[in-house]
Amino acid sequence: MDFFLPPSLPAGGIPWEKVLPPLIPRLNGTYGQYQWSPKLLMPETDSTSSVHCDEMGFTVKVDVKDFNPEDLTVKVIGDFVEVQGKHEEKKVGPGFTTRQFNRRYRIPKGVHTMALESAVSPDGILIISAPMLQTGNSRILT
Repeated sequence: MDFFLPPSLPAGGIPWEKVLPPLIPRLNGTYGQYQWSPKLLMPETDSTSSVHCDEMGFTVKVDVKDFNPEDLTVKVIGDFVEVQGKHEEKKVGPGFTTRQFNRRYRIPKGVHTMALESAVSPDGILIISAPMLQTGNSRILT
């Protein structure tokens, strides 16, 4: 059996909002008490963090407003920096409320991982930073 692919994708990518509803007709629109949209199947961008790397160093900023500093763990595992947060509260009466997240960010080559530092700003932003490694041919200015 031969499969033919279209010569190219549209400029904006695959129009999922047109492709998915015919594939899942009963979920298009209202299904019982729930509203459904093809956007529910599309991954969201992580607007709670940002990553920046230049010749000065590597920086990750993560919004952790809902967590205390003691609820956070920052680890370097291989080529990644891993950030975990877990906050647990006892409810009035029986039970607990738990909030947690896990994020991994690839550390670019040339970053001095042994000098990696992390701190939480007063406005609830976790800042992870590390300088670039100094190479033998870089000049030290005095």
